[in-house]
Amino acid sequence: MDLNRTIDRFLESPAFSAATKRAYRADLEEFADFLARKSSTLEQIDGRLLSLYVAELGVARPGRQPSRLSERTIARKLAAVRGLIGFALGPARVPELALKPRRSRHLPETLRPDEVDELLQASEGEGPLGLRNRALLELVYSAGLRSAEAVGLDLADVDFENETVHVRGKGGKERVVPLGEEAAAWASRYLHEARPKLARGAEDAFFLSVSGRRLDTSTLRRLVRHPHRLRHAFATHLLEGGADLRVIQELLGHSSLSTTQVYSHVDARRLRRVYDSAHPRS
Repeated sequence: MDLNRTIDRFLESPAFSAATKRAYRADLEEFADFLARKSSTLEQIDGRLLSLYVAELGVARPGRQPSRLSERTIARKLAAVRGLIGFALGPARVPELALKPRRSRHLPETLRPDEVDELLQASEGEGPLGLRNRALLELVYSAGLRSAEAVGLDLADVDFENETVHVRGKGGKERVVPLGEEAAAWASRYLHEARPKLARGAEDAFFLSVSGRRLDTSTLRRLVRHPHRLRHAFATHLLEGGADLRVIQELLGHSSLSTTQVYSHVDARRLRRVYDSAHPRS
């Protein structure tokens, strides 16, 4: 089996986003190097060999320095390897090991509503780019978008009449989320006052760069060091406002409720108030 070709075929899956493909390719090339150093092939994979690889990543190494890799990175690398083994050899050949490290469920660092307001106001500058930046961040916060989802929006995806945003998420999954009143106002201003000054032809992207092309995610990172904090704030503020966790799951585009449950602890005071007012023995 040509391992490089197998990796290429595995990564052709439309279920993977472009970012996931890039990360998995690096992970699997690292795994291929490991196999080469052990003079082994993918067909020879078993529990012993995979345990050695797990040890190299820094998992379960008693008495040794902890890995410099984060738990999230290690989990991703193991997911890539497990996926490749299952793809190439079949699910039954994936060794039955406790491969995934225990990941701590850190609560996301969440911006307060007043901090979100300050951040959004600070993004507004002079000229069409300033208006674009404000509309972009308003939309990210209003709809809980990932960076790639925001810059991937086309003109037809923002429906002002029905006040919705059509979002293409990870793995080709699509969802429709409400368009907030404030975000709609800024997006409309951008479309009428700024976008025509940036357009350089028939580009269908909603948000344009100074050269008239679709934005990339680096623009968002220049505006906000960690754009994902706005998505966390979106989910947290919905929960604090009384939204059901499953509704938040749908709005975020999470395939599993367990992914969303990281937010279930962010508002213990609200849960206490609900309990006190509703439980007969509170």
